[in-house]
Formats: sequence, C-alpha cells, structure tokens
Amino acid sequence: MKRALVIRHVPVEGVAGFRAPIEAAGFIVDRIDVTDPAFPETDMVAPDLVVMMGGPMGVYETDRHPWIACQIRRLGERLAADRPTLGVCLGAQMMAAALGARVYPGGRQEVGFAPVSLNGKGADSPLRHLEGLPMLHWHGDTFDLPGGTELLASTDHYAHQAFRRGANILALQFHAEMGEDPRFENWLEKWPDAIAAAGGTADELRADHDAHGPNAVAAGRRMIAEWLEGLRL
Repeated sequence: MKRALVIRHVPVEGVAGFRAPIEAAGFIVDRIDVTDPAFPETDMVAPDLVVMMGGPMGVYETDRHPWIACQIRRLGERLAADRPTLGVCLGAQMMAAALGARVYPGGRQEVGFAPVSLNGKGADSPLRHLEGLPMLHWHGDTFDLPGGTELLASTDHYAHQAFRRGANILALQFHAEMGEDPRFENWLEKWPDAIAAAGGTADELRADHDAHGPNAVAAGRRMIAEWLEGLRL
C-alpha cells in the first residue's frame, strides 16, 4: 500500500481539499506535526509521497524554530532521491531552500483570492486546471527559482508562484487546497495583521471565500489528481 505523509507546521493548515485526490490515488494518509516529539526522527525519504503544508513562520527563522534546519536537511535528502514531494506555501519555500535557493521577505503581503498567470510550461502542466480561477494567496515571503526547476506560474505581486522538477517535485506558493475548509475562519482570526497589511478586511475575504472557494478547490483537486497520476514511484 502506498503511503503519504502530510507534514503540518500549524494545526490550522492541513491538507484540506487535497486529501480526496491523494486518497483516490491509492495512498494511505498519515500526518505528523512539527511539534510532535517524534518529528526529529521521522524518515522523510521513506514515504511514497510527502506533502508539506503552510505556516506563518519564515524559512529563515531558524533561531525561533530549530526544527526548520532539521527539516530542510532531511527534505534535501528526499529531493536528491527524487521522491514524490508536494509543498504548499511554507512547504514550497522549504523545497526552494532545500534545493539551494534563497527564501526571503518579499516586501508586501499577498492575501486574498486572485488568479495565477501560467507561463508556457505551466500551461502544459497540471496547473492548467487553474487557468483563470481565483486561488487563495496568504504569504509575505518569496524565493528565488531553484536551479534545475521550471517556473509554472506567477502573479502581479510575486513572480515565483509555482515550480516543478521533473514529474515528482511540485511546489505551490498559493493555496489551491483551501476554499471549503472551516479552518479558514481560524486564519481570519489568527492573522488579522496580514489581512490589514494587504489592504483587505476579514469580511471581504469571507465573501470571496464563499464566492470563489468551491471552484478553486475543485480545480485544485483536478490538478493534484493529474500530478499524482504522472508520478514516477
């Protein structure tokens, strides 16, 4: 039986809408939080699929979060072995760091629903399912494009929104898994400063979540299902 390990950096950022296509592809889904005492000893190479979710911390905040350096080191071993790996938001930034790229504050908060623009490679990738649809963005950090990867998507605010390396490595800066998960309300409650810094309000985000969320998640599931189908296990 194929096993997927979801790495959760904070409880309110889980696999959400991606669970359904992962399970439909035949994976048994396990989860571990970075605060779990067992996490430092967790084998990140062994699982057939690793999915790393988001979180409010920065990849560079290793002094505040000692587990970050440990996770990036073990993630580097997994990526070197070309084991199937998906990263979302902070997870994508960690993948960039593990591949040797710089991760840093981007200078502005990108919070809210907006479409991503696909470049030529993105249009021929599983991200084609997202074409023209508003996706949830919630970040202020960004990363340089790692060497040996293909840029798949951008927005007006941040050029590097998604990249892949071959069939097995996919990183998404935005949240195509969110749009129906009730934990979105926790995001609004926990991070009001990010909302304000982006020039929005919680009420506006709730309205956009109701309007765009279901279509965003449906497209995100189609994207992940196609990506999983093309994995080289």
